[in-house]
Amino acid sequence: MAWLLWSVVLTLATAPWWWPHGAATIDLAQLLLPPNATHWLGTDELGRDVLVRLGAALQLGLFVGVVTAVGTALIGVPLGLLAGYWRGPVDVVLQRVMDIVLAFPGLLLAIALAAVLGPGLNNVLFALIVLGWVGFARLARAQVLSLREQDFVTAARLQGVGVLTLLWRHLWPNAAPALRVEFAFAVTGAMLAEAALSFLGMGVQPPTPSLGNLLREGGRYMLVAPHLVIIPALALMAVVLAVMGRVEKTGAASPCGR
Repeated sequence: MAWLLWSVVLTLATAPWWWPHGAATIDLAQLLLPPNATHWLGTDELGRDVLVRLGAALQLGLFVGVVTAVGTALIGVPLGLLAGYWRGPVDVVLQRVMDIVLAFPGLLLAIALAAVLGPGLNNVLFALIVLGWVGFARLARAQVLSLREQDFVTAARLQGVGVLTLLWRHLWPNAAPALRVEFAFAVTGAMLAEAALSFLGMGVQPPTPSLGNLLREGGRYMLVAPHLVIIPALALMAVVLAVMGRVEKTGAASPCGR
């Protein structure tokens, strides 16, 4: 099932490269058409092709998801590794900071931060990265706490291996399988958050297509052109299910450690 979902997602995401219609091409003679032979997924309120706009929105969503996941991992993983290994004041300070961030609903914090910074892609990325690193930090810390007393870590310490080398060559490889799963969750979480912010008007702004924008604009025509809402919603669901299917496969195949 996962490969089928990935095929659908990739086909839609590459539509702007092979589909003859442009994402911004307006045709006032083709308003709100249902799916047909010329426009496979119909047209919107300005006669723009839904297929190519959906493809551009998926490209943007995947870009936001991957960039956010990479940014949060680069911040959270090193902090979690160091805090879990050193413990003491470093660990205490990091835990208090994480408690403060987790004390508020993540989406509400993202909405507040986006409202302060203003709408736009760069501000959305900044808000999601600032608020999303906690998951990686907590998981990396938990993995190190469970590994730091293992025999292979003790043997490395007795051989005089430095802290950074120990973290990089021994603890990080053993924590990586769980962090890969967290990375996949971060990608889908960021895509959903971006769609929510754009739906509320605080994310990517029109005319740039995003899944949230497509859902918001299509909602006004739900009774006369339901495909404008149903198709983007199904595409977003397909992306989430495809990534989750990959997570399940990766988690089943990943080793438990050394």
